[in-house]
Amino acid sequence: MGAIGVALFLAVALAATSGGGDAVIVEHTFVVSQIKLRYLCNDTLVTLVNGQLPGPAIEVTEGDSLVVHVINKSPSGLTIHWHGVKQQLNCWADGAGMITQCPIQPNKNFTYRFNVRGQEGTLWWHAHVGCLRATIHGALLIRPRSGPNSYPFPRPHKEIPIVIGEWLGMDPIKLETRIQSSILSDEPLSATINGKLGDANNCSGVIEDNYILNVEQGKTYLLRIVNAALHSEYYVKIAGHTFTVVAADANYVKPYTTDIIAIAPGETLDALLVADASPGRYYIVANSKSMRVKTRGIVYYNPSKRSDDTQVMEPDMPGKDDAAASFYFHGNLTSLPHPLAQPVPANVDEQLFMAIDTTHMCREGGSVCGLVSRMNNISFQLPPRIPLLKAHYYHNVSSSVSTLQEFPSIIPPGLVYNDGQTSKATSVRRLRYNTTVEIVFQCPPVMYSYSNPMHLHGHDFFVLAQGHGKYDADKDMQTYNLVDPPVRNTILVPVVGWTVIRFIASNPGVWFLHCHYEKHASSGMAMAFMVENGPTLDSTLPPPPSDYPSCDDQNNGLEFE
Repeated sequence: MGAIGVALFLAVALAATSGGGDAVIVEHTFVVSQIKLRYLCNDTLVTLVNGQLPGPAIEVTEGDSLVVHVINKSPSGLTIHWHGVKQQLNCWADGAGMITQCPIQPNKNFTYRFNVRGQEGTLWWHAHVGCLRATIHGALLIRPRSGPNSYPFPRPHKEIPIVIGEWLGMDPIKLETRIQSSILSDEPLSATINGKLGDANNCSGVIEDNYILNVEQGKTYLLRIVNAALHSEYYVKIAGHTFTVVAADANYVKPYTTDIIAIAPGETLDALLVADASPGRYYIVANSKSMRVKTRGIVYYNPSKRSDDTQVMEPDMPGKDDAAASFYFHGNLTSLPHPLAQPVPANVDEQLFMAIDTTHMCREGGSVCGLVSRMNNISFQLPPRIPLLKAHYYHNVSSSVSTLQEFPSIIPPGLVYNDGQTSKATSVRRLRYNTTVEIVFQCPPVMYSYSNPMHLHGHDFFVLAQGHGKYDADKDMQTYNLVDPPVRNTILVPVVGWTVIRFIASNPGVWFLHCHYEKHASSGMAMAFMVENGPTLDSTLPPPPSDYPSCDDQNNGLEFE
């Protein structure tokens, strides 16, 4: 880390320590290596952190500083992205491959240093090169500075991470190769809860292990739910119980009681579960909304007295492709007044309309065809030799990134969804410091449509409205929630529909915006914002760290081609 960067980091850490007297530097070591896991009668070589699936949960208090040493003993270059952490004035630590840094090469190390300020709740971390996040991921739990008694809801008896994933049955590196080769039919063999496939899966009579959640009658549990899956939104239910959702993407929401949770890839939700049913056994089920995969665990009452021969109650789940429950779940979330909350910016400086869709393109004379994803008719390409952030910092983006293109603010004239025509480029949008940006995301308003979970790095945003069909400014602006919209870092744009967000570009650096479905991200549904420095030192991005990874002679493991 450069001298200014070290000084800034130490100043932040000392400031955090002086506020309340108990902020600390939390240190972890991530050893990344390949290990064989046995599921469904097969041994599969996968890439893990510290031999765990999911990886280790990181627990901090708001204002703490994190130091994570990544030791790469795997055969692939990788980065770690701290999903939802704002990284104010610290874009170098965001961990987006070839956006903010070169991948950490095999047999190399890199240390991430950053502060977790102004955020409480559940975030997560994951690899950000190719499909490696399928097995390289874990929860990031941020507790209030003044302790659990300061939660804006009843203090829970226990806090339980619930990480939803997908078991692919193949090494994620191999899956990425198949995606880049236009073989996109691969579906997971099963979903997982905290790495367990559950007893809905068996092979030759061998039933897979369930995730077990032990509860006591009358106690309240805070479930910290993360969707770390590559491919699908999931519906989550527990038979005989309801949830009270209290936070989303580390932002508090007004308590919302529901018997079903809808959570898309990249999203996190905090939900209270009261163990108020009759003692017994109840399935907790996570069903894919778009694929025929599921997983289930078991909620046990009074585990010391449980009887394994009692019937397990199972919830009724929505059918495959049932999008209504997801639309209404996301639409029912509103923000909760809180000292960390910010007001909705009233004036908009820049408006962008983003048409997000996929199409099929052919090459090699039409003999090889595959999926291409795009935004405003541009399929994103990562720069091959220098990270965008480094080029931006040293003011040589135009000369060092030959594929650079300015991202258009409106849909190109004549664009037809799914038309098989697109361009490929490293598309960026330059923003002045403190610009207020409003984005309309439009999924294909046609029969063959799909939802898209869109994630913005380095910023939270206000979700002002969502709707079905084609966005109509004259009519739909009247539905904006400017009073208590939910604040997110990832939002699901509904099938055959649109979503409007608003954010302030107050964090200098280069920040990725992309779909969190891996097949869409890997095939180009992305762009990047280049946010300029502000007028003062404390609004200026410091230099890169001294151990900043080099891109010389390396296997980048690129997400896009």
